[in-house]
Parts: sequence; C-alpha cells; structure tokens
Amino acid sequence: MMHRYLPMTEQDQKEMLKTIGVSSVEELFEDIPEKVRFKGELNIKPAKTESALMKELAQLAGKNADTQKNTSFLGAGVYDHYSPVIMDHVISRSEFYTAYTPYQPEISQGELQAIFEFQTMIAELTGMDVANSSMYDGGTSFAEAAMLSAGQTKRKKVLVSGAVHPESKAVLKTYAAGQHIEVVTIPEKDGRTDLEQLASLMSDEIAAVMVQYPNFFGQIERLDEIEKLTHANKAMFVVSSNPLSLGALTPPGAFGADIVVGDAQPFGLPQSFGGPHCGYFAVTKKLMRKVPGRLVGETNDEEGQRGYVLTLQAREQHIRRDKATSNICSNQALNALASSVTMTALGKQGIQDIAHQNLQKAAYAKKQLQAAGVKVINGGYTFNEFVIELNKPVSEVNKELMKKQIIGGYDLGRDFESRSNQMLIAVTEQRTKEEIDLLAEELKQYA
Repeated sequence: MMHRYLPMTEQDQKEMLKTIGVSSVEELFEDIPEKVRFKGELNIKPAKTESALMKELAQLAGKNADTQKNTSFLGAGVYDHYSPVIMDHVISRSEFYTAYTPYQPEISQGELQAIFEFQTMIAELTGMDVANSSMYDGGTSFAEAAMLSAGQTKRKKVLVSGAVHPESKAVLKTYAAGQHIEVVTIPEKDGRTDLEQLASLMSDEIAAVMVQYPNFFGQIERLDEIEKLTHANKAMFVVSSNPLSLGALTPPGAFGADIVVGDAQPFGLPQSFGGPHCGYFAVTKKLMRKVPGRLVGETNDEEGQRGYVLTLQAREQHIRRDKATSNICSNQALNALASSVTMTALGKQGIQDIAHQNLQKAAYAKKQLQAAGVKVINGGYTFNEFVIELNKPVSEVNKELMKKQIIGGYDLGRDFESRSNQMLIAVTEQRTKEEIDLLAEELKQYA
C-alpha cells in the first residue's frame, strides 16, 4: 500500500464539487488565467511508498547531533535542561494540545487556569506585578517591550546593550523600522554594558534602555546602576532575563525594572532546532493595560464559584490594527502549559536547586578549563555561560569535538568580528563532572 490511510475518496471529491456547482477541479480554478497556471512536473523526487519514505526520513534524522547521544555545551539562548516526565503526559492530553484561544470560558476552564498559573509564576520569578499569557518567543517579547516603551513615553529612540542576544537585537530592529523608532547600541566593555557610554547616550529623547540579565556572554549586568541612569531621564527600564537564572539571582523587579521579558524555553521546552518557544512579558501594574497579547484573570461566576476568563483585551488588537498597542493576538498556550507544568513539578525549591546547580557546575567548568590552560574571557560573575578563547577558529574546534560526541559551544565569531576565536560555553544541571572534565581535556590542545 502507498499510504496508511487517506479519508478522502474519489466519490467524496465528486460530491463536494457537485455541491458547490462545478464539474471538475479544473473548473474550480477557471478564474486563474491559463497563462499563469503551472503545467509541468514539479522538480521534486518521485513519490515513495510510506514505508520507504519513513525509512529515508529516519536516516536523515539520524544525522542530527542530538543531546541523547551527545554531550552538549551549546547554549546561547536555547539550553539542554531537565524536563519532568509529567510535563509530556499533561501536554499530550487532547483538551490541551488541540486547544487554541479560550474565547469561551465556560468550556475552557482547564486551559485558562493553566495560563493563569503561568502568569502567576512568571510574575513571582521576575518580581513584577503582572505577566501576560505568553508570546511567540524571547526575541518577540524583547521587541514588543520597545514598542510599548515608545508608545508610553511618546519618544522614538531606544538604547540597547551590545551584550544583548544578537538575534533579539535583529528582531528589535525589524520591529523598529516599521514604527520609525531609532535603535542605538550601547557598546559593551569586558562583556558587560559600558556604563560610561550609557551615561553619555542618555537624553530626553530616549524611550527605553534595554539590557539582558544574565547577558549574552553569561555575565551579570549591574542593574542597580543602569536603573538609576535610565529613570533619571524618565526612560523605561527593560530587562530580558533567563527565567531559570532568577531562581538564584535577584529578580529585575527588585531593581526597579518597568518591563521584564524573556523566553520560557529553560522550563520544559525542547531545543528542537530553536523552536517553537514561549516568550513571557511582565510589567508593573501601571503598564497593565498596555501589555501585548492576552491576560487571564480570576473571577467568580453567578453562583459564586471561582473561574477564569480572558481579561483586559483591547478590541484594537483584533479590528482597529492601526490603533493597537500591539498586533500580536495569539499566544503559545501549549508551550506555556509545558512551562507551567515544569515549574509546578519542580516547585520553588526545585527551581532554586537547579539554578544553583547551573551556577556551581559552570564555575567548576571554568576552573577546570583554566587549569588546562584555556583562557577564560571576562572573568566576572556569570550564571551558566562564559566565554573562552582558543588558538583556532571555533568552527574547526567544534568539528573535532563532534568526533568525541561533544557538541561544542557557540561560535561568537558568527556575530562579532573581534571574537573570531571565542566560544560561548553553556553548562547546565544536565552536565556531569566526567563530561566537564572530558571537555577540559579535549580543549587543552587548543589553549
């Protein structure tokens, strides 16, 4: 058999065509001019039987360097973290994985409550008043924070740290172009935002100062000092943060951040070639009505029972798009659920324990690499990532590491000309002492 099961029969097709009043598929498309219709054969491989196709796809998938067979030290925004088994079980339930937007609360209480719990836990982690029900990813959340800031301050310039993830900066610039917002980069110095340069760039034209914590190079930014410079000029203080790191670090809300954004990927979401993810967006109460996306609120029904509903939804998001604070109307509900289940299963203590394991194992890796003669760049405080410098291009080193079933760190030369031989190493709670020692041994020859 060519196919396992195709529900559409030729008779079904004839009946559908008859119902809409046409005799053939060709007649269905007769409004399309003949000259633009494609007549030849598509330049693709001939069709295969299902069994042959599955075999070919399995062979192709087998070429991927997955983290089941390989030890990964690759991070840069997407990490190899522990995921509780219960998470897969819950998100596989049909009422969750087939659900989209819970417009009808009377039949969507399960999903609405799950999203409400996600909002609550993100707000607690970030130290903010309100969090939305998720966004596409961390980069989208970051760009939306700039748009909100520009709208709130009526200013058209944002300052973004040079130590922010390059992909987040790229998304920001794409958004900003459409809104005629100027994006100015604050230079980084020794792997952190240069505070002197920030001070010199501040003016009453600045809508927001945007930093990452921990930043792209793994370092901990001085949020207290950045906040003073930002608010002294009545600009918005935006912080992009790895939510897992907040199990160990002081949350941005405690430093006076106006908006905290990030990606919930560390909580239960697989690496999967970089997506799909789940962005979060948390704000102070003052900005609650400007939040993009959706908010779920808690209420009581007419019988006094607790219930959950979509709330504070601006109609402009859906119909008057030119007046909307944001044109994002969707959310990553299933991914937000995965993160909610993961955070719930781990609990407060579990999140703190894993965060501290990341800190400790990264510190151990740094120590072992230095003992092997490898140069660690910018030796300040870091979370689970840090930068090393090698005597060969990182792309070449990573090819050699793959021969030992080690997925090496991120090649910083891809984004920064001055860092052509520098590698961003990520060490999560998944890495063992033996794996870290092996990495140090393998990199000794490139010191």
